[in-house]
Amino acid sequence: MNQADSTVVSATSAPTMMQRPLLISSLIEHAAKNFGDTEIVSRTIDGAGHAGIHRYNYRDANRRAKQLANALKHLGVVRGDRIATLAWNGYRHFELYYGVSGMGAIIHTVNPRLFPEQIAYIINHAEDKFLFVDVTFVPLIEALVATSVAASAPSLKSLKGIVVMTDRAHMPSAKIDNLICYEDLLSAEADDFVWPQFDENTPSGLCYTSGTTGNPKGVLYTHRSTIFYTYAAMSPECFCLSSQSVVLPIVPMFHVNAWGLPYIAAAAGSKLVFPGAALDGASLYQLFEQEEVTASAGVPTVWLGLINYLKTHGLKFSTFKETVIGGSAVPPAMLRTLELDFGITVLHGWGMTEMSPLGTLNRLRGKHLKLSVEEQLVIKARQGAPVFGMELEIWDGDGKPLPHDGHAFGDLVVRSPWVLERYFKDARSALINGWLPTGDVANIDADGIMQITDRSKDVIKSGGEWISSIELENIAMAHPAVFEAAVIGRAHPKWDERPLLIVVKKPNTELGAEELLKFFDGKIAKWMLPNAVEFVPQLPHTATGKLLKTKLRDDFRAFKFAD
Repeated sequence: MNQADSTVVSATSAPTMMQRPLLISSLIEHAAKNFGDTEIVSRTIDGAGHAGIHRYNYRDANRRAKQLANALKHLGVVRGDRIATLAWNGYRHFELYYGVSGMGAIIHTVNPRLFPEQIAYIINHAEDKFLFVDVTFVPLIEALVATSVAASAPSLKSLKGIVVMTDRAHMPSAKIDNLICYEDLLSAEADDFVWPQFDENTPSGLCYTSGTTGNPKGVLYTHRSTIFYTYAAMSPECFCLSSQSVVLPIVPMFHVNAWGLPYIAAAAGSKLVFPGAALDGASLYQLFEQEEVTASAGVPTVWLGLINYLKTHGLKFSTFKETVIGGSAVPPAMLRTLELDFGITVLHGWGMTEMSPLGTLNRLRGKHLKLSVEEQLVIKARQGAPVFGMELEIWDGDGKPLPHDGHAFGDLVVRSPWVLERYFKDARSALINGWLPTGDVANIDADGIMQITDRSKDVIKSGGEWISSIELENIAMAHPAVFEAAVIGRAHPKWDERPLLIVVKKPNTELGAEELLKFFDGKIAKWMLPNAVEFVPQLPHTATGKLLKTKLRDDFRAFKFAD
């Protein structure tokens, strides 16, 4: 190598661009500086505020998040400490998202819909130092504390304090020692906190899986993974938010960070509308109209309730135009109702807690706009294409890639800068050859658009053929008398397994098994037809709104098909 070559190498080996860490605090600083007067509206949990509504803006949120960071520092919280929340979607929870992570600690959003024993397990496993709770959940914590006293052993061993997210006037009376009032905590602090700079790979947030089998497992996000995710999710091909958007996250902030919307909205400067605990159709519709909401996101079960409310009262939306629906597959009947009856563009999405959570989103391509409405609805029923930064593959049983032809289906695997490598406190990698197995079975077409055909554990294996439970459920859900449906496989003496259809009827409707099965005619091959139908008053769901098929299999363990 001559001297000239050496000069070139040394010049290019040094960074040529600024080195700034990707930190969550930069999101709220950006929002406060550039969209400072944009509103954040919350339906309050304790009823405070005018008509139970609290209003402030990004500038106020940044100031109060800094007060919170100062308060945590004075409570002895240091970088890496886990700070738990049991809270609904609201402005104080939003402040915790930024105050905790911004100072270098880790916000741990706990799902209050889990069993009390699971909540205690999660808090103990995370070794949370403080717990912030909405007034709604004080009785839950009180019960956990009472149980531990009776057992002469602390059930929440690591906690140094419990903070109730309210003001002094609304502090509840509870049999818990030394409850701290959130507003008292903040009012004692200055707002001159300077967000520290540190390595972008520092952990920032902790979420646990729903725990349908065994104990929930923790997924530890970093500042770097969260910022990468935010960039991808706010893009036009994804959530497509801007400073003109008014976003109401129905998906809870305790469910995988509300799919990242508290971060995405701040980055885009969007108005945020938090619904609190009131997720019924009437309360949601009032907020949608009152705050001129344009975009939302939530799981199918919530949309079922909202659709029924709208239809019952003959209502339409004035400003609401687009929503992301995920958590479980969107039934085609729901997709059709929202798109055709209410003019709402549905963006079908898919992801997992392990993926921060978004993996794919289904937004029509330019070439699809020339198709008929019916053809577009068929495409929209798929889970969509990966956003930039996310890679998908499908493997056969030997781990070999399968073609992306829209027909071959196999085990879905993913990789991305915002996908988990290993679970919290687990030394073993969760990856296989650098990819994360999702537990889903899927196909991918030539355009990269993916469709989940089933969970690997839910596929029904009948006579050597596979039957998709999701496909059968979607057909049943299209019947006008069906409110919700689930399909599970049950043992069959000849065919190994056959599908059992379990149905919840809509109120004041009549429907028999024979009529419902006839509804399947011409929609599937005859050998896929469910062998029996059972009607039940309700179906079990996980804490995140997904059908709990493990419970259904247990409930129908003794079921036998007629010969």
